[in-house]
Amino acid sequence: MLAIGLLAAGATLTGLLPHHAQAAPAEDAVAELQHDWESIRYQAPAPERSQRFEALAAKAHKVSAAHPGQPEPLVWEGIIVSSLAGEKGGLGALGLAKQAKALYEAAIAINGDALEGSAYNSLGVLYYKVPGWPVGFGDKAKAKELLQKALSLNPKGIDPNFFYGEYLVETKQPDQAIPYLERALQAPTRPGRQIADAGRREEIRSLLDKIKPH
Repeated sequence: MLAIGLLAAGATLTGLLPHHAQAAPAEDAVAELQHDWESIRYQAPAPERSQRFEALAAKAHKVSAAHPGQPEPLVWEGIIVSSLAGEKGGLGALGLAKQAKALYEAAIAINGDALEGSAYNSLGVLYYKVPGWPVGFGDKAKAKELLQKALSLNPKGIDPNFFYGEYLVETKQPDQAIPYLERALQAPTRPGRQIADAGRREEIRSLLDKIKPH
């Protein structure tokens, strides 16, 4: 019986080990993608961003493929592809936006709560930035639903508060946006995300300057 028990325990451990062995490299790879993204987004000269995001998107795709069933690489691949779409702009970016949408949806299907609901947040942003039918899939009501879901998972976070505030501005509700933007400004700096947080705070201040009465 003891031998059978040990064999069973061994089988269980063998089943678990690959998952644990993969977890740390996935986290490391995602952290590297994060760092590369924020360096491009907030520090690279504008003319270089598109090409660099394109290279980073290819790198992110390899990370996602290397870690199937894990939502975090999919979220970051989506963020990078979305950023590339933003740099390209115009109707030519729509295909990239659709690609990012599929990545966020895949991440949500695995675990939407991962990365404090970042997939909901990022998908919500796409829904209010992309044109609506018949050009694109944009949908302000869907955007609101997703952004509020992200806020419920990370109510004090800099990104969900900023993007919900931006959504309110873009939907002609600037007065309602101010508390969310101010909350985003007060959010604590995230460990290892200093570049992104500093850049985001600049965006928040800029938006507040536009909508606050002077």
